[in-house]
Amino acid sequence: MDTIERVADIRAHTGEGPLWHPDERRLYWVDIPAGRLYRYDPATDEHERVYETDADPLGGFTIEADGALLLFTHGTVSRWDPSAETGTAEPVAEIDAATRFNDVIADPEGRVFCGTMPGEHELGDLYRLEPDGTATLVVEDVDIANGMGFSRDTETFYFTESEAHRIYAFDYDRSTGDLTSERTLLETPADDGVPDGMTVDEEGSIWSARWNGGRVVRYDSDGTAVDEIDLPARKVSAVTFGGPEYRDLYLTTALADGNRSDEGDGAGALFRVPDVGVAGVPEFRSRIALE
Repeated sequence: MDTIERVADIRAHTGEGPLWHPDERRLYWVDIPAGRLYRYDPATDEHERVYETDADPLGGFTIEADGALLLFTHGTVSRWDPSAETGTAEPVAEIDAATRFNDVIADPEGRVFCGTMPGEHELGDLYRLEPDGTATLVVEDVDIANGMGFSRDTETFYFTESEAHRIYAFDYDRSTGDLTSERTLLETPADDGVPDGMTVDEEGSIWSARWNGGRVVRYDSDGTAVDEIDLPARKVSAVTFGGPEYRDLYLTTALADGNRSDEGDGAGALFRVPDVGVAGVPEFRSRIALE
């Protein structure tokens, strides 16, 4: 039986986007609507809020090649240096998106794929942000753009459309960033929670968090479910690997507008599952406006 550790009991509205920072050996994650960035240090077992936006939701972030964090809010992309004495973030790019960002991932060449939420009169989209700061719309009309990842050979890009209950696979061209040959890798039952954030382990399997499903599910690269871990929170929002050897699984959860009597005793907390039997791999780093 997996050991589930509650490592930061912050009661986030929407905890999301966990990423292990290998330079610091600490984990970062966000509470999206609150615009807050948190950091957890497993060496001290302590967590802290390290950054907060003025008003905008903080939809996600990547780690830059130099160790800074690239923050995505509503159309604005900013750099924040965790080692700097000031707590300000410097805008480096603008993306003409109608709604806020929801999930982002760096690719092997330092680009960033960034999805947006649906709005009152429009669906979301998926953009590709280039290192020079220009952005291209690559997938239109997405009903909640969510978890993304790459196959171990980097020839396939995975992309979650939450409200469609699907994870798609695309052929991915590393040299250009182009996505082609879209197909449905897997579709989850409508009454079994919603696929949310995801990560890919060293064996090429996909770990998909299940919003309103109370767990994370591991799938083979062909879309077959092979394992799952239950959490004491209904809304499991995202998942990543961390630790010096990337053998610990970290999971964010959401309290949303509910309470723990309905959403689970751990709703909104950050969890860790030590050594799940397979290791993850370091996420790619972005290189936006660094050259």
